Amino acid sequence: MNFIDKNVSVEQAIILLAKNGVQVNEKEAKIILELLYLVSKSYNKPKEEKILEP
Repeated sequence: MNFIDKNVSVEQAIILLAKNGVQVNEKEAKIILELLYLVSKSYNKPKEEKILEP
């Protein structure tokens, strides 16, 4: 999975998770970030408006 606009590094994710009591290694942090970017990408999709014709 390749995201062009990644704003959070793996190291930053590890630090942030550790501050919240979650201990992860680099591989796990990368997976978590990929999941979050994927969710973010799907969340930002514009909803299609259905036009009902009479």
